Amino acid sequence: MRIPVLLAGTALVFYGTLCAFQKPFKEFSGTEYYIGDIPLPPDWNQKTDFVFARLMFPGGPLDGYQRTGRFTGDYHFGLSLWTQDYPRADRHFLAAVRRLTRVDARSVEQVVDLEDGDDVYNWPFLYAVQAGEWGLTEKQGKILREYLDRGGFFIGDDFHGPAEYGEWARRIGYAFPDKSLQDIPNNDQVFHTVYDLNDRHIIVGHDHLREGSKNGGTVPRWVAIYDDKGRIMTEGWFNQDVGDSWEWADDPYYPEEFSEQGIRMGVDSIIYAMTH
Repeated sequence: MRIPVLLAGTALVFYGTLCAFQKPFKEFSGTEYYIGDIPLPPDWNQKTDFVFARLMFPGGPLDGYQRTGRFTGDYHFGLSLWTQDYPRADRHFLAAVRRLTRVDARSVEQVVDLEDGDDVYNWPFLYAVQAGEWGLTEKQGKILREYLDRGGFFIGDDFHGPAEYGEWARRIGYAFPDKSLQDIPNNDQVFHTVYDLNDRHIIVGHDHLREGSKNGGTVPRWVAIYDDKGRIMTEGWFNQDVGDSWEWADDPYYPEEFSEQGIRMGVDSIIYAMTH
């Protein structure tokens, strides 16, 4: 392990004091799994220093579930776009974090609603899936900006092709009307905190292995919004399905090379978020 992993322990002591203000763990039914399909691990309710938070959000104009008439209810109750890969991906990834780092991570995820009072400010790391089909509102964007300005870290994953990239950029612009997305250079610390990810490749989703990409997105990109000191606040994984690489990490059919890179990307991002 590199020195930043040790430094993370100091940072996490502070975040551990937030536990008294955090909302309790709650499960939702999703697009792939219903409550109970993925059994809770025995230690699911342990108090830990780090929690992986998943963002709930409304669907946008490119949301395939809404366009096909599936799962058109209130997104606050699950069964909508934000639940893609959930909770299997989250729990596989957290098992890897617990095994590969010294981060004291909870073994289950936390679902977060930006508009639920001050709850989002209790979770230092926030992840959203299918971020090119989301419908983040201007109000939610302003809350997200406040969260990030206070030191939070946000990742948007699983958006593919020019149309979804445009929707990702437009919505993230609600949070950052004064900043633009930039390609992350290869030497940025976000690729070198625990693992040196110099030779990154496209991560293909489980249902798109045959064609090798989704929506024609064959060229992977890693984009970011930086603060004025050069720290990444928002990271975007474009033409990547990292969530699938976590979800199917235990499936012999799914290529191990994708899960290996996806887990390492996630680990590096967590340690970066905790130490920068």
